[in-house]
Amino acid sequence: MNLSFDHITSASNPSIKLLRSLERKKGRNETGLFLAEGARLIEQALAQNWQVETLIISNSGAERDYVQALAKRASDQGARLIQVPDRLAGSIARKDNPQAVIAAIKQRDLALDDVSPDATGLWIGLYECRDPGNLGTILRTADCAGAAGVILIENCCDPFSVEAVRASMGSLFDVALARTDFAAFNAWRKSGGLNMVAASVNGDTSHIGVDFVQPSLILMGNEQAGLPPSIEAECDTLCLIPMRGGADSLNLAQATAIMLYEGWRQRGFA
Repeated sequence: MNLSFDHITSASNPSIKLLRSLERKKGRNETGLFLAEGARLIEQALAQNWQVETLIISNSGAERDYVQALAKRASDQGARLIQVPDRLAGSIARKDNPQAVIAAIKQRDLALDDVSPDATGLWIGLYECRDPGNLGTILRTADCAGAAGVILIENCCDPFSVEAVRASMGSLFDVALARTDFAAFNAWRKSGGLNMVAASVNGDTSHIGVDFVQPSLILMGNEQAGLPPSIEAECDTLCLIPMRGGADSLNLAQATAIMLYEGWRQRGFA
C-alpha cells in the first residue's frame, strides 16, 4: 500500500503546535478543527462524510493493518497523513498512552435552520449544559435510543472539546446536532408541533405518566441550576423522575437517559 506520509519528530514543528492547540477552545475556534482519537471514532467520522484534515499515526501503530487501511481511506478523502514518534502522539492527545491514530477534523456548522423538527422522532433539548462529559454521554445515549437529534440551547459547553468527543464514543458524528438561543429554539419546536416536556422539581406527574407517543421534545436543564422559571413556563409538561434516598438529584446524563428511554419504551422501541 503506497501512502505518502509526512514524518515529523519535533514538538516545535508548526503542524504539531497547531494540533496541540486543538485541546483548547481558542485553538478550535481559530482553526475550525477538533481532535478525535482512536480508529473507531475516526471510522465513524469518515463514514458520515466528516472532513478529516489531518490523520496522525504513531510509529508503534504505523504497521498495523487496520491503521494502514484507515490511513488509505482518509487519504482517499483528502486527508494529510503525518507519522510521529509515540511521545509526540502523546503530547497531541495529552495522554501517556495514546491510541495509534488521531485525527484533526473540520467542525460542522450547528445552525438550527439545518435541522428539521421532524415530528416522528424524540428530540432532546439541553439548556446550558456545561459539562462536556455529560454532553458526550447524552449524544451517545441519543444515538443508542434513536433520538431525532440534540439541540444545544444558550450557553452550552463545546461539543467539539476533547472530553465531549471522547465521551460520545463516535456518536457526535451520527446524531443531528444544532446550537441556538431559547427564543429561536422555542419557535422551531412549535413549528414542528413538538410537545415540550421538562424534567423539573416542580413537576406534578411522574415521567412515566407523560405521553411521549405524541410528537415530543425532552428539555433538560443546567447541571447546577436546572431550568429557570421563565423557561419552565414555556413547557407543555413538567414531570418528576421519582427518587428515594439521600441524593437530591440525578446526574444530568443519567436523568436524560431515563427520560429518553421511557419515551422510546412507550413507542415500542421502534
